Amino acid sequence: MKKLVILTGAGMSAESGFSTFRDKGGLWEQYPVEDVATPEGWERNHRLVTDFYNSLRQGLVEAEPNAGHYGVAELEKYFDVTVITQNVDNLHERAGSTDVIHLHGELMKVCSSKNPNDSRYIRTLKDDEITVPHDAMCEDGSLLRPWIVWFGESVPKLEVAAKCTAEADIFVIIGTSLNVYPAASLVYYVQPGTPIFLIDPKEVNISANLHVEVIQQVASKGVATLTERLKAYL
Repeated sequence: MKKLVILTGAGMSAESGFSTFRDKGGLWEQYPVEDVATPEGWERNHRLVTDFYNSLRQGLVEAEPNAGHYGVAELEKYFDVTVITQNVDNLHERAGSTDVIHLHGELMKVCSSKNPNDSRYIRTLKDDEITVPHDAMCEDGSLLRPWIVWFGESVPKLEVAAKCTAEADIFVIIGTSLNVYPAASLVYYVQPGTPIFLIDPKEVNISANLHVEVIQQVASKGVATLTERLKAYL
C-alpha cells in the first residue's frame, strides 16, 4: 500500500458545526488568545481557562463528523493513511481514522499543569466528565489542565509528524491556510516528486517552489473529488 499522509486544519471540521479559531466570527474574536491559550493566561485565571475548554468540550460532544471525515477514514481501504491534524477535536477518530497525530493536543484529554506532556498523567475524559471542576487535581499534586498545546509551548509531536511526512508517497492538505507554524512547515518535508493535493474553498497562498494540485471545495466535497483522483495511484 502507498503511504498517504493527510494534514488537516480548521476547515476540516467547519462543516461539523465545531467552532474554528481563526476565521471571521471564530473563537479568537470572542476570547483573547492570551487569556485562554497561553501558560500565562492559565496562571492568571485558571478558572476562566477551565470554563472555556469545558464549553468547547460540550460543543464537541454535540458535533458530528462530516462527510469529509468519513471520506478520509474510507481511504484506509486503499492506502496506508496517517492523518496529521492541527485540530484538537476527535472527529477523525469518531469517523473511523485509526492513525491520527494531533499536533496541538486533544480537547477530550487532560493532563498535569506541572508537566503537561508526562504521559503518566494524560487521560481521556469520558462524555460524562467533560465539565472539569475548577479545583480538579492531577495525581502529581498540580491542577488538571487541558492537554492542549498553547501559544508559546513546544509542539511535542512535530518531529514524529515531520518524519511521517518525509515518508509520504502522496501528501494531502485539507482546510488549513498553511499560515500556522510550525505545522505549515511540514509541507517542506515532502520528498521531491511526491504528488501534493490541497483542498480548501478559499484561495491559499502556495510557495512557487511547490507543485500542488488544488481542489477548491469544502472538505466534504473535496475529499470525494480527491478520492476519485487518487484512483490513478492505486
